[in-house]
Amino acid sequence: MPSQVQPARRRVSIERTINAAVEDVWELWTTKEGIESWWGPDGFVVKVRRLDFRLGGELLYAMTATAPEQIDFLKKAGMPLTTESLVSYTDIVPLRRLGFTQMADFIPGVKPYEVATTIEFEPIPQGVHLVLTLDAMHDEHWTQLAVMGWEMELGKLAKVLKPI
Repeated sequence: MPSQVQPARRRVSIERTINAAVEDVWELWTTKEGIESWWGPDGFVVKVRRLDFRLGGELLYAMTATAPEQIDFLKKAGMPLTTESLVSYTDIVPLRRLGFTQMADFIPGVKPYEVATTIEFEPIPQGVHLVLTLDAMHDEHWTQLAVMGWEMELGKLAKVLKPI
């Protein structure tokens, strides 16, 4: 049988310094309450359906558009207002690194594919330096949408944390 090895995709990184304790930042990435408090772009709400936070474990969440602009965008694109996503944890080093894969299966006309994401947590005197690295999407437009989404989400993450 021929090999189905996919070519390596370009990776994109986003860096942020968050004025908070690394333990507090980690908790927001690894608990139901934490994830629901910030995950998802503006105009969406996220509900965790299942969380098994361990290497090989999974996070199942539903993201629902709640703002008129996002609802209108999704309707015009022929996309549902609520999508479920399954995250599989591939790397966990407590308080230092978190890795997961997720299926991009919500894009009309595009065959589903896996996107890998890694977050590095580096404690620094001002708080935590985060480096989020993700696979580029299938084209530049969707890659930019993914980056904009993560930048927005990291802004939301910083807002729910207590400064140190």
